[in-house]
Amino acid sequence: MLLALALAAATGLSQRSVLPEAVEPWVYGYFAGRYPLFAFALIYGVAHLAHVAAQPGPASVPRRTAFGLAGAAALLLAGLYPTFGGVILRAGFATGGMAFLTHQPLWLAYALGAGVAAALFGGILGLSAIAANRPLRPRLKRIGAGTLAFLTLWFGAAVIGLSGSLGLGPWPQRALRPDEAGPAALLLIMAALPHAALTTARRLRPAI
Repeated sequence: MLLALALAAATGLSQRSVLPEAVEPWVYGYFAGRYPLFAFALIYGVAHLAHVAAQPGPASVPRRTAFGLAGAAALLLAGLYPTFGGVILRAGFATGGMAFLTHQPLWLAYALGAGVAAALFGGILGLSAIAANRPLRPRLKRIGAGTLAFLTLWFGAAVIGLSGSLGLGPWPQRALRPDEAGPAALLLIMAALPHAALTTARRLRPAI
């Protein structure tokens, strides 16, 4: 995720760059300008699924490969179709917008929107991880673990949504400047660290 950010900053990638016509719907649009760090959240999600599929577990190699690839494709489809943001950001924005229009406080409307986006993102991520390389027998403790994972993703969604207010700048309308890349990296670390720490702790727990 951070390597992708560094690459975007180093190459000057922006909406002013010459891009193939097929890629343009994923770069332009309201959600690309409003929530640009979501692109790196998708990269984090795909990397997480790749890690889950590669780590030791009960699944066979064909199962890991098939469901790992299917999960990554589903996540990218939900985040990029029909344009950038996909159903994930659209559902979150619609929920938050409707809550605000019904005279809910702005902070509550924002929290609801972030929660819906995190639920869709985390639902695809979690189900794909289970299908790729987790025991298929249902366990009660998975409910608690899933709830904690959702809360960490909810926090991450809220942080990513505030990127414009926290000084990221107008990227991707123009290239990401060095003085903006640092804060963007810190925001991404802040957003991803709780979920990454939780999943790492769960992976190491059997060895303790």
